[in-house]
Amino acid sequence: MRREGVSYTLHHIGIPTDAARPGERYAASVDMYTSDDLTGPLPIQWHRFGPDCTLAEPMRSQPHIAYKVDNLAAAIEGHRVILGPYEPLDDFRVAVIDNAGMPIEFIETTLTDAEIWNRAGNAAKAQLYR
Repeated sequence: MRREGVSYTLHHIGIPTDAARPGERYAASVDMYTSDDLTGPLPIQWHRFGPDCTLAEPMRSQPHIAYKVDNLAAAIEGHRVILGPYEPLDDFRVAVIDNAGMPIEFIETTLTDAEIWNRAGNAAKAQLYR
């Protein structure tokens, strides 16, 4: 996935799961549980969805790849956006597109990866989990 004028940096993989995992955070606004695995070479976010989840079907059933981009508006231009843009963390804007049935997440932020994962793992600092 490349677009002139946009830089893409692989950030994480998101994987749907039916299994409860340690350290899950609950987002009541979308009926979704999230847990992070930061032990490997690429962070993984596990997502478990409740029966009232409002996210688009590809988000609930397909893994997604997430890229940090320097221009979110340009990255999503011309694509079918299935989520966002929205700001689940302060200074962390996100949009998800449907790319032939596979969700692709784009993130625009000035936060470091350490700041991102600290805020994501701390429900009090993440707007999505408030």
